[in-house]
Amino acid sequence: MILSELRSYLKERKSVSLHDLMLHFDTDAEALRGMLQVLISKGYVAKSSANEACGTSCCKCDSALTEIYEYTK
Repeated sequence: MILSELRSYLKERKSVSLHDLMLHFDTDAEALRGMLQVLISKGYVAKSSANEACGTSCCKCDSALTEIYEYTK
């Protein structure tokens, strides 16, 4: 996978969780985070977290499920 593929996927979807990116590109979270950081630094992508909590305070949510990346350009 190259950065342009990742950028195109994000542009098409507008907002995607890290988990969805891991499944789509069959790549681990750390590799994706590195590529996403490049896109963030270029202003193409912004990182946020899921807006809604599950309703409990256990803090055991998988970060890949709550880490959201949004296309910004």
